Amino acid sequence: MKKNLIPVILLLGGLAVLLPFASSNPDALEVVTSTFGVQEEHGPWQGLMPDYAVAAIENSYLSTLIAGITGTILVLSATYLIAKTMTIKNPNNTQ
Repeated sequence: MKKNLIPVILLLGGLAVLLPFASSNPDALEVVTSTFGVQEEHGPWQGLMPDYAVAAIENSYLSTLIAGITGTILVLSATYLIAKTMTIKNPNNTQ
């Protein structure tokens, strides 16, 4: 398990270094919706971190950094749990 932790730490470190270079331009879906005049409807729930930010933190860099790290950890954890549940355990396997 410890050898798997090194790539995660490197990924989070790279995220922290490259985050300031993220594009402030809208993504493709936002461009299409603005081109065709589609209005965005806000439902009763806005998500965990809307607009890739933590609302409680006023510093935009730190807010986006924490949102990115949290999102990365959530995705990696979900992937790990899904892989663990889908793995077939062979009682004859001695590894």
